[in-house]
Amino acid sequence: MGLARAGRLTAAVGLVVAGAGLVACGSDADTGKSTEKTFVGADKVCGGLFDASLAKKVEAVTADSEFFDKGAGGLEEVVEALTRGYESGRSSATGADLCELSPKGGGAGDGASVTFSMYAPQDVKDPRAGSGTVFYTMGKRSEARGTGASLYLECVSPRLKGSETKPLRVYGSFTVGESDAPDTPETRDANLEILHTGALSVVKELGCENNAGLPGTPDLTPK
Repeated sequence: MGLARAGRLTAAVGLVVAGAGLVACGSDADTGKSTEKTFVGADKVCGGLFDASLAKKVEAVTADSEFFDKGAGGLEEVVEALTRGYESGRSSATGADLCELSPKGGGAGDGASVTFSMYAPQDVKDPRAGSGTVFYTMGKRSEARGTGASLYLECVSPRLKGSETKPLRVYGSFTVGESDAPDTPETRDANLEILHTGALSVVKELGCENNAGLPGTPDLTPK
């Protein structure tokens, strides 16, 4: 092989390797689309689930202001999981995340999430809870703590055959990882408000009668 030809071959290999590196770092090899993560404020995360005033509370309780934007597909995933769980006939079933709040620069244990699943009947009969948990009057059962909130609902919907005699049992939770937010009544109320907003979007999408008993604005009356 001549020296000139060898030089051209080495240069060509170098270009291919460099190009491959660019694809791995900045774009999807199949689609060519950028794989760089996009981060947005709390008012735009999860398809704009939180209005401006509630977005400020999301930022306060998570101690973060920018979150990875996964889009608005969570609602569809939750409704599908709940419907599938109900139709399975089981007493409880796993669900899905409505909204993942993964902060920019966060690591393991950081962030927060709003999640829904199907609970078993006995889950609301024993209201024992850990220290710092406050019970509220909203829904079949609701509670909040410094690191999150929980909400239990019953849904009767035309799209759920048999639910008029056996309602779908919806369990919602808002959980916060690492955060410097103080464990105060204001933090607990904010946690329940955040969960209420997510729950309201779910029961409306499911077509639950009377929004599964949820008021249009959260009832923050302690028991």
